[in-house]
Parts: sequence; structure tokens; C-alpha cells
Amino acid sequence: MKATILVVDDQPMFERLIRNLFRNQIKNGLYTFVFALNGIEALDALEQNSAIDMILSDINMPEMDGLTFLAKVHERQPNLKVVMVSAYGDMANIRKAMNLGAYDFVPKPIEPEDLEATVKKTLNEMGLIRQAEQAKDLADQNEQLQKLDQLKSRFFTNISHEFRTPLTVITGMADQILEHESNWHKNEGLTIRRNSNILLDLVNQILDLRKLEAGKLELAPVQTDVITYLRVILDSFYYYAERKDIQLQFQSGISKLIMDFDPEKLLRILSNLLANAIKFTPEGGEIWVRVQHTAGRLSIVVEDTGIGIPAEYLPTIFEQYFQSPASNSRQAAAGGTVSTGIGLALVDQLTKLMGGTIIATSEEGRGTSFTLELPVHNSAQALDPDAISSDPVHVLAADADAPFIVQAQEAAGELLPRILIVEDNPDVAAFLSACLEDQYILLIARDGQEGIDLALTEVPDLIVSDVMMPNKDGFELCRTLKSDERSSHIPIVLLTARVDDESRLTGLELGADAYLAKPFSKKELFIQLKNLLQIRRDLQRRYSQPGALLPAPEPKFRYEDLFMDKIRQSVLNNIDDEDYGIPELCRDVRLSRSNLHLKLKALTGRSTSHFVRAIRLRKGHELLHTTDMTVSEIAFAIGFKDPSYFSRSYRDEFGQSPKLARE
Repeated sequence: MKATILVVDDQPMFERLIRNLFRNQIKNGLYTFVFALNGIEALDALEQNSAIDMILSDINMPEMDGLTFLAKVHERQPNLKVVMVSAYGDMANIRKAMNLGAYDFVPKPIEPEDLEATVKKTLNEMGLIRQAEQAKDLADQNEQLQKLDQLKSRFFTNISHEFRTPLTVITGMADQILEHESNWHKNEGLTIRRNSNILLDLVNQILDLRKLEAGKLELAPVQTDVITYLRVILDSFYYYAERKDIQLQFQSGISKLIMDFDPEKLLRILSNLLANAIKFTPEGGEIWVRVQHTAGRLSIVVEDTGIGIPAEYLPTIFEQYFQSPASNSRQAAAGGTVSTGIGLALVDQLTKLMGGTIIATSEEGRGTSFTLELPVHNSAQALDPDAISSDPVHVLAADADAPFIVQAQEAAGELLPRILIVEDNPDVAAFLSACLEDQYILLIARDGQEGIDLALTEVPDLIVSDVMMPNKDGFELCRTLKSDERSSHIPIVLLTARVDDESRLTGLELGADAYLAKPFSKKELFIQLKNLLQIRRDLQRRYSQPGALLPAPEPKFRYEDLFMDKIRQSVLNNIDDEDYGIPELCRDVRLSRSNLHLKLKALTGRSTSHFVRAIRLRKGHELLHTTDMTVSEIAFAIGFKDPSYFSRSYRDEFGQSPKLARE
């Protein structure tokens, strides 16, 4: 909504400053300014324009000064906010102005950022006041609804507690089984716990709806870069999309937008929208997340090529507990699970709580689009994006076609390595599983082609594969994965009944890291796996200094050295480009975002964003000790937009501030 600001100052230079400082807001239709040379002209302007949202006024002016003008404004419009502009030395008049009801003051000489922030803060306050005035007019109408709301709240509370009692029993029994019982019971316990998480998430959604209806769910806004946070949320869903061969794309018209938002609420909204998109989109489909910033509004569009929503149900999809009769069949057709009907209702309510809107459009058989719009404000406490938790909601945990990622999530706290078993004989696969399931998270493939596909999407820590299999044998699997940058670092153990030297040498020449002949002992298998995983840890130590030159070449690390050098050079070649980030790096190394993340995590123990930042910091560390550049100059030279953020990041990486490091 456009804001109208009255500026009262007898100096023409001040008008030029205002027009220049707020030129973008004027151009985009966000602000309109009305100018007056003294208090008398300003009072006339107020009479002629009832839509004034705030006033910027000088104190020392001819004919009618700012203090007299301020007093008259508050006689006529006591809620109108007036910000006084005066020199620091004029503290006596500033105190008088504040006593007369001035909302704030801006000292001269003007600091543009200070003035801009004060204007935003004042307009936000006026918006809240007007909302409160409108709400007061509706108070009588709302009184009649309170009894009904109390009944609904009582229902939500009761059913939530009814859920929590059996959930306590289920989770307690699952923990006992996982801790004390046999391997067979462990798998059953994982199933119990997984479904407990689903029920618990359902309970939390119900309780959130109850709090929303009671007006007790409060926002906890922070001020930070929402674009970075959106990318982090999407990172949690690339895996799920790739498991269904769905292409998930992020398109943003802006690279950065500092604004107020509640991270937890935005996470739940987008988690529900993305989960629905993945569940209702068949294999091979596409999902886009598009972001735009126009006229003080952030627009986030989640669009899919899924099965769509029947036209007759579209107007009611945001109603609480609504579920179309066709819902089960629609979701089954897309390979998903049955929804509860709560998610979109919660999305709608959370959106309203954040002052936004959400609309849905859909064409059955062609796809669905949700458009979320949020107001852009800047009044909350500033926060580093890395400090915000972005753990995804368990909205996809129940997918029957994704058992492996569920197991990985359940065991994540134990930090168990993930092993892919590629074996066409079910008895051998079962034997390997029985041997390994206590110490590893297992992924199972039934032939060579399925093993290749699973390895490229899951990027496990290690692969154990048979040689003689249909749809590509173990040799072809080894050749394919060892020649692909996405998987070349994964150790491979080949198992076979062919014990001749020629077969063994063939496997080793193709890049196999170990070769076990059937029958093999459990102890021998464990030793091989332990040694190969130790090589992985050696790799992480080798690449532990992201910006430094690699150690002396070693043949066994040749492919990984080339890959890491490519990563390092790509970042260093763009070191001064503050907009060079993960998408650009993915483009340069020709890997998807998820594959790059998984490979770097395996090789370095760091996420992609942290690794890129560490390369920049290592370069900054070098410049500190080899140049006379200031800390700010170094920050900008290595692609940091904020010198303060560079200093904090440097301290986190090297244990001391840049200033102390230079000394």
C-alpha cells in the first residue's frame, strides 16, 4: 500500500535530498511526498490531504516553527506520527518536541540509512495503529463468535491430549526395542518411531490451529535475508524430489532481500506446499519455486506439473479439515500417502498471521500453483541467516516409496555411515543386511542399473556390490560410478563367486577399492569396510583447508584432487563477486545442487555454503598477512557484502578476529 509523507522544511536542499534518497520507493509507487516550507503551509496540506501517513518536520522555520506546528497537529490528529529533524546541538528544542508528542527525531547532518530506517519504522507503527482502529470496530461482531471459538478450542485440546497418551506409549516402547531387542525388532521399532513422528507432527499442527484460533500463536520475527533462507529450505527437499525423478527448480528475480519474517512459520508453510507438490506430482514431473519482490510485497509461487485439483473443490481447499472425496485416489495415483486435510488450513492461517495472503489455481491433469504474498517490513531484530534453524518438518516421512531416507533420518543422531548393497540374490542381500544393519544404514538395490541410479541419487558412504547381475553387472557399475564426478569418491567393494585372478584384476582396474570372493567371512567384510571408511576420513583431512593448496599428489586421490581443485578455482576466480554462490558454482562444475552438497559433505564434512565461505575466508586470511588492505577492503575483495559479517565469520573459522590475526 502506498504511503503519503508530509515533509516540512524551509530549505529546498532538503527536498532534493528526500527525492534522491527515496527515488526507488517513489518510482515503485511505495511512497508519495508532499512538501511544505513552514508550519502554516503544512497545516493547509493536512486539511487538503486526509491520507497523510506521517510527517517529517524541521524545528527552525519562518512564520510557524516546528514546535508550534507539532502542537497543532496533535490537537487535530493525535495519532499521526511526527518525526522531527534537527541538529544535534539543538537538544533543548528536541526535548521540547518529544514532550509535545513527537514520535522520533533524526539529527542533522542527515545519515541516509538512519532516515530511511526511521521512516520505515514510523510507517509500520502507523499501519499497526490503523489496523487496531479497524479491529476495534469489529469487536462487537467478534464477541458473538467467542463462545463457538471456545468450543472449538476445547475440542482441539481434548483430541490432542488423546493423541499424546498413546504416542507416549508408542515412542517409549520403540526406544526400548531399539535399545535392547534383536535386529528384527529394530526394524519394527524404526517403523513405530517413524509413524510416531508423523502422528506427533499431526498433533503439533492441530495445536497450532488451536492457538491460531485462540489468538495465542505469536509471531517471532527476525530481520535477515529471506532469499538465503528460502534456498536453505529448498535444500531439504531436493532429495525427496530426486527420488521421484522430479525436477525441483528455484527461480528468483532478486539475489537478496532483507525483511522481517518468522522463520518457523515460513518453514512450516513452505514445507507443506512443497510436500504436497512432491506427493501429487508423478515421476518425471517438475516443480518450480519462483520469487519476486514488487511494491513492498514478497511473492513466492510454488507451481507443479502434478495431477491438479478438481475445480469444484478448489474454493474450499483452505478450510479446516477439508478433504475431497477424490483425495485418496488422487494421491495414490501420484505415489503419495493419504493427507490429513489439516496442512493447507494451517498454511492459510499462518499466512494470515504473518499479514500475507495465499491463493491457489489449478487445472486437473496439468498441475497446481500456490501464490504466497507477504508484506516486506524492516523493524525486527537483525539476525545472521546461518543462525536460523531450518530443519524440515516431517511432512514426507510417511512416503511408502521412500524407506531409505526415513531410515537415514531416524539414525541421523547416531551418525552411522550409509552403505548401498547391490545384490540380485535376495538371500545374499538378506545375509549382508543381517551382518551390517547394526552398524550402518543400508540401501538395497536389486541389479546393477538400480544400483547406479540409487548411488547417484543417494550418494552413500560405501557400496558393496555383486559382480554377476542382470541389467549391468558389477564391473559396469564400478566403471560408471568411478567415471562420474558425482560418485567417483565412493569406495566400492565387489563380491563375486569368480575367484580367478583375471576377474579380480578387471575389478581393480575399473576402480574397485576391494574385491572379496564368495564365500567370505563376516570378519573379513568388516575389516574391509572399516579400512575403506578410514580412507573417507583421510579424504576429509586432506581437504580440511578449503582455500589452501592441496597436499602432494597421491594416485588414489587423483580424481578427487582434480574435483576439489576445480571447486577451489571456480570460487577463487569469482572471489570478489558477492553474488557468486551455490547456483553459480553448480553451473561451473556441472553438478546439481543436491549432488554437489552430498559430494562436498562426504569429502570435507562441510555443507556447500560453508565450504564456499571457508574458501573466501582462507583468501581473506592470506590478504591480511600479505597486504596493507583494511579489514573492510578485504571483506569486499573476497565477496562479503558486510564487513561485520566477515569479521564474525573469520572469528568462527580461525578463532580470533581479523584485527588480532594481523597483529
